[in-house]
Amino acid sequence: MDVQTITKFKRILVAERERLLNNTKESIKNDLNISTDDLPDEADLAASEINQSLTFELRNRERVMLAKINTALQRIQEGTFGQCGSCEEPIEKRRLEARPFSTLCVACQEQDEHRDKIYA
Repeated sequence: MDVQTITKFKRILVAERERLLNNTKESIKNDLNISTDDLPDEADLAASEINQSLTFELRNRERVMLAKINTALQRIQEGTFGQCGSCEEPIEKRRLEARPFSTLCVACQEQDEHRDKIYA
């Protein structure tokens, strides 16, 4: 993969990491600060708890995505970005454009998912 393409993917990954970190900061400031005094009845309290549960799940997904982005950025530094972690063949550019933090080519990803279904 040429330097220009790698630089493009690095910019995309860094921008996505910044977006996720900013979302997390905003969420902490706005979504997770609820006083039970502001909730006059049990229905409001239940709705608030559901909202907080959804917020925690979203933050967890973002945490996983941040780890994948950091791994992709580390692979850029190591010079292995765009190379399948399993078969070591190049990952298709279209796949990286859709999911720049992909570590497996399509074929290896399908095998991995198939294995997960069998042993799940």
